[in-house]
Amino acid sequence: MQLTHYNTNFKQHVFPITLVCDNVTNAANIGSLFRIADAFGIEKLVLCGPNITLGRKVAKTSRATEKIVKFDKTESAIDVIKTLKTDGHLIISLEITSQSQAIHTFQISQDKPIVLVIGDENFGVSESILKISDHVIHIDMYGRNSSMNVVQAANIALYELTKQLL
Repeated sequence: MQLTHYNTNFKQHVFPITLVCDNVTNAANIGSLFRIADAFGIEKLVLCGPNITLGRKVAKTSRATEKIVKFDKTESAIDVIKTLKTDGHLIISLEITSQSQAIHTFQISQDKPIVLVIGDENFGVSESILKISDHVIHIDMYGRNSSMNVVQAANIALYELTKQLL
């Protein structure tokens, strides 16, 4: 028998993870990020950028999770990251760089709350954030394309991180 969200045996859990979105502006992506924030039990979602709107398209894609996930909207991702770093958070950016580490080899430290930074749909995580990140991780890819959808990448990263925190 297929189970629904009313009869699964999943236990609710909140992980000390804040997902910071550096200029992720597509409404469908934002709605999907609310859904995965809820699904993975992250503490907070922070939407950063000048053109973030939470309209009908976000609500439709989020399937009402925008009403239950803690979130903030702000203009500057770098300001948010600097504040969280000062407050003792571990800053992990999800980006392919010449120095990034494959996520499947990354071992998370459990002594600090975590910030996972994901980037703009076209340009990724900004250079200024990459420079102050404690770690930069990437997802190994085996096709010809050098990137994947930001939400799909966030799904994979949150799965890996929460798996280590259990």
